[in-house]
Amino acid sequence: MPPALNRTALERVIAVINGKGGVLKTTLTANIGGMLANNGYRVLLVDLDPQGNLAEDLGYTDDDRDDTGRALAQALMFGGGAAPIQEVRPNLDVFAGGPALDQATAGLAAKANKDPDGAKLAVAHLLEPLAGDYDMILIDCPPGDETLQTAAVAAARWALVPVKSDKSSRKGLGAVAARLDAVLGVNPTLDLLGVVLVDVGTSAHVVQREAREHIAELFNADNNVVFTATVRHSEATAQATRERGLLVHELDAQVRKGPKWYEIRRGDAQAQTFAPRTASSVADDLQAITQEVVARITAAENQEALA
Repeated sequence: MPPALNRTALERVIAVINGKGGVLKTTLTANIGGMLANNGYRVLLVDLDPQGNLAEDLGYTDDDRDDTGRALAQALMFGGGAAPIQEVRPNLDVFAGGPALDQATAGLAAKANKDPDGAKLAVAHLLEPLAGDYDMILIDCPPGDETLQTAAVAAARWALVPVKSDKSSRKGLGAVAARLDAVLGVNPTLDLLGVVLVDVGTSAHVVQREAREHIAELFNADNNVVFTATVRHSEATAQATRERGLLVHELDAQVRKGPKWYEIRRGDAQAQTFAPRTASSVADDLQAITQEVVARITAAENQEALA
């Protein structure tokens, strides 16, 4: 039997979760982590998704560091330690995900028949001895894998839930709330950091307001449960970042360094390929989300210190 968990060590673990795909979970995980690391935080990202898309966002797909989730799967199934990929960016380490995590799902599901709490706490036991090396740990949860989702939120102090503003996307929030409730027995300190509206139209103010009200009602909270900052829709930016293996703020920096329109028109320079003008706006959105994550966690920690 593994030793009792030190929950204090896991106070800065965030599970980025939603039961639906296509709501920018991986985008938020990669870019919040990358921006924190760029500002001097020591950050660990955990890709729990068998699709392994975090590798595309961070640009290590198919190189010798990408084990498609084998090390992570082995540690979750059999215990013991595992080493993340070091310095994918300065200050940023990553546990790679990928198809091997399907084995972890099967192994943890079988373990749950004999030791349900042990299966739920597999990610927590992996992260606890490592957590002291990092200022923040973000877990990218798979959309449809209940076993790995449960293990992620059982390890986390905070849940961050991205959601689109339409009614269909909001339906998945009920399943998220149920998933959080299901682990409170083994993780009583788990709390909702907030809900992030993503892929929004910049002029859809009425839609955003209605979405905020519906989300607050679902979680029995006020509208503050929804982040003030949102992430706007930009298919061009999403495509360009994954084509290049760059984070949005890195793409924005490249675009800013690129040739001006008048240099291109004069024939003095060539236009960049995959260089959307929206990169700067999306980078601003993601920076605002990152700042709000830090502000919310800091405020909660200060309140706990005064209690």
